[in-house]
Order: sequence, then structure tokens, then C-alpha cells
Amino acid sequence: MMIQLASRAAGHFSPLLSSRVPQQLRCNHLRRCSAAATFSTHKPTPAAPQAPPLGKYAVPSRYLQPHPSNNITPHIASLVGRDLHLRPSHPIGIIRSKIQEYFASLSTDNNTTYTIFDAEDPIVTAQQCFDDLLIPPDHPGRAPSDTYYVTDSSLLRTHTSAHQSQHLRSGVDAFLCCGDVYRRDEIDATHYPAFHQMEGVKLMSTESMIGADGLNDEQWLHSPECQLIEADLKATLEGLMDHLFGPTEKRWNDDFFPFTQPSYELEIYHNDEWMEVLGCGVIHEQVLHLSNRSDRRGWAFGLGLERLAMILFKIPDIRLFWTEDDRFHRQFKEGQIVEFQPYSKFPPVFKDIAFWTNDERTTNQDDFVENDFFDLVRSTAGDLVEKIELIDSFTHPKTGRSSRCYRISYRSMDRNLTNEEIDGLQFKVRDETATLGCELR
Repeated sequence: MMIQLASRAAGHFSPLLSSRVPQQLRCNHLRRCSAAATFSTHKPTPAAPQAPPLGKYAVPSRYLQPHPSNNITPHIASLVGRDLHLRPSHPIGIIRSKIQEYFASLSTDNNTTYTIFDAEDPIVTAQQCFDDLLIPPDHPGRAPSDTYYVTDSSLLRTHTSAHQSQHLRSGVDAFLCCGDVYRRDEIDATHYPAFHQMEGVKLMSTESMIGADGLNDEQWLHSPECQLIEADLKATLEGLMDHLFGPTEKRWNDDFFPFTQPSYELEIYHNDEWMEVLGCGVIHEQVLHLSNRSDRRGWAFGLGLERLAMILFKIPDIRLFWTEDDRFHRQFKEGQIVEFQPYSKFPPVFKDIAFWTNDERTTNQDDFVENDFFDLVRSTAGDLVEKIELIDSFTHPKTGRSSRCYRISYRSMDRNLTNEEIDGLQFKVRDETATLGCELR
């Protein structure tokens, strides 16, 4: 299954189970909320190549519906249908192809053919995305602060596992599902509200699982059949890592996901450090029941393509995947993994913003949602926003009001920015922040 844990770019199995605690650094919160530096004037931006044709789902009006539950911004709507994973010479497309190449090779080794799904509609139902995967109704990952809703019952998929039940119901026994997914989250070099995932599912033959009939949960977890699935899963994924990285040291950690039992996380030792690369597990019996496949057992895994691409191509900023700058794209060729050569490193412009998140009448209630603020800044300044960092927060001892101060780092990937240009954007951010019910300081 394909829900990320901890980091979007990391590609962990469950994004819905992560704990996001921003680093809070005490500072002089009363200083003027601006930071300046001197930068050179604009240089001509290199001409971008003609953008590849957009996919069939690149229809912003589909996502910007006038529904009270709709929280999709024009910026997000403009990303849908870009189909980076289907571009053969794009790093995301290259990684996708290599993974599919590996699984295609398994058809001769163990007589398993994996059906490929890589053009699914990004709009799914809450039933598909959450209920079919045993994600409880009160889980924070279902909240509008984390998920982009089209209506109250439809949304932009937060993981490619949202398609698992439909493919299992169709009778497919083994498949790979790849696509763009969307999630509201923090802003830095490894997080972006749109990213790409690959999920793999395999059901074991009925003959190999006969001994599991009639077992309760505890008996199943200790059965030879469950151990057989675990062994097949781990061998398959260890082979995938060797296919992508070459022979490398690996280690497995126990984990928890609501839709697999038992669940695991795979790490590899790369560039002198252990790196988490994917999550996986034995498909939960109830998930199979909800997919009308109660007679079968199997495994599932999920990984993030950006995570692997950033490691293998040594790409330092996740925003680069979305650029149309020819200096980026001409470095890559179909089927080849090469180290990215930075073509620019322009200086950042820092701007601080501080505000109260509640007033004196509601000191016991603070409805501020950090992801709303991140989305607001991204919608205002687009990909010029490199990072947003909480640098101070406190509660006034007399009034009980809560205050936050954020530092916004603006940096273009292809040109110098001036303070004058960013001042204009910062003023817009300040004006828009008031729409969140916040009072600027």
C-alpha cells in the first residue's frame, strides 16, 4: 500500500500516521518582521523548452468546484495532469520505468505477471482512500488540514493505495499502481503538496494458503503461510533495492499500518547512512474482505518516487522535479541514472511574519491550522517559496493570546530575486493571512 509515513519524499507506507512537530527556536519575537539582504538585479531567464503535452486529467475546473468542502487552490489544480511519472526522460519517469522493469523480470522467475496501472483518475472517494483501508473516521489524515477535498465525499488521492480495492475487486492478483498524489504538509526542500507513489500488490496462490483456512488472527500471524508471504515480500523488495542501487546492505524494522498485519519498514545503507525507502506488509484480512477477496492472502508495499529519485540522481530540492527549465531536463535520458549537476544556486531572500492566532475573547480556543498557512503562502508565491520555518511561538501571560512567528525563505531555482519583488509577495501573504482569522503583529 502506498501511504507515506513521516516524509512525503521519503515514500513511507503511511502519510496518515506521521507526527509533524515543527522545530521551534526561541528568538526575539518582537523584532520587526522582515529580514533583508542585498541581491543583484534580475538576469535573463533561460528560455524553457516547449512543455510536454498535459495529461487528460489536466482540467483545473474539475478540482476548483464551488463546494463548501472544497479546499483545493489554483496552484494545486494546475499541478494535476502534469504526468511527470509518464515522461520517459524525467527522473520520476526513469525511476518508475526501472521499478516496472524489475517486476517484469519476475514473470519468468516465479511466473507472476504484474498488471500496470499508471493513468488512474486522481479524484477518488473517501471510501476508496480511507474506509477500504481501515483508516478510522477520526484519523487526522482525513481532516481538511491534511487532505485536499473536492466535495465532502471526494478528494484528490493522498496515496495510490486508494485504488487498491477497485483493482482487487476486478480480479487482478498482482499489480503495480503509479501516480501523482496530493497532501497538505510543511514546506521545505523535501516536501511538496504534489508527489508520486508506486504501490505493488501480490496475492499468493490458493494452493499455498490452504493451511490458513479457519485460523484466528493470532494463529494466522504465527502460521507457516503468513511466514511464507513475509519471506516472499522481503525477498522481492530486497531484489528491487539491488536492482536500483546495486548490492547494498539492508535491514528490516517492524512498523504499524492499519491495512497490513504484520507491517515492516525497509532501510538501506547508502552513502554512509541508513535510509528509509519503503513500507510494506501482509495485507490485512479485513481489507481483503472489503475487496471481495476473502479467499486470498497476499502482500503490499508502497514507496515514494521523489524519495528514490532525489537519492539516486542527487537532486537537492523537490521543486526541481516540476521545473520546465531546459538546464534541468537536458541532463537526463531515458533509462539512465546520472548525477544531477546544479546549474545555479541563487541566494535566498528571508522574510518573517508574526501574528496572533486567537483574540482575547477566545483565549481558550485556538483554531489555527498550520497547513492552512502553508497552503496560503504556496498559493500566493508559488514555487518561489523554498521553506517555511516556525522560529518562535508563545502565549501572552496576561491575555492568554497565542502568537507565532514564521520565517519564509524565498529562492528561485533559475534566477536572482530582488527584495522589491519579494516585498510585494510578502505584503500579499500578510494581507491573506488575515483571512485565516489571524491578527498581524
